[in-house]
Amino acid sequence: MLVLCSDGLSSEALLTAIRSRIAGCRTAALVVTADSEYKENNYHVPRCVSELQALNLHVDIFDLDQQSAESLLDYDVVEFIGGNPFYLLHSIRKNSAANVLRDIAAAKVLIGWSAAAFVFGPTLELVNGYSPEMNFIGLTDLRGLALTDIEVLPHYSKFLTRFERFEETCCMYEQAHHVDVIRISDGEGVLIDDDVYICKV
Repeated sequence: MLVLCSDGLSSEALLTAIRSRIAGCRTAALVVTADSEYKENNYHVPRCVSELQALNLHVDIFDLDQQSAESLLDYDVVEFIGGNPFYLLHSIRKNSAANVLRDIAAAKVLIGWSAAAFVFGPTLELVNGYSPEMNFIGLTDLRGLALTDIEVLPHYSKFLTRFERFEETCCMYEQAHHVDVIRISDGEGVLIDDDVYICKV
């Protein structure tokens, strides 16, 4: 199962929706790679660990820049925190992690929020339209992992007032690329299983 969310499993609704689908799961990896600066010291990490522990999971902190991607196959649940989507995509490619993540999404539970929600989708073009300055490593190939063709826009309600013409930019993107973007605010997410969009929570 693939879960794309805005800021982690930060609502009871999301925790409830996922709890019913992880019976028998015991272990989780919290992947901090997207935060190229703070890593395990990212201020969201304690909260995310607590959320996974609330699902009765034993949690390890994991970094693709330091550990083998194949080791993620040892976990029942893998969650990627937010950060820089361009850096995360670069790291996944550099560390040959794409096929591992594809296997996890197909057979286990893969959760990606904020940056990872873009990376797990088909492209980074939408986030590039908002924040091209984040692409400090100069990625020219903005294709995502395409674990799903569903595109989400995280932090929607928060960024409506932070970015000028935020909604208009998204609408223009949808028209130009002939897609429907699912807007998700903090506390919300979408669940996808067997390439089927289950629900927005």
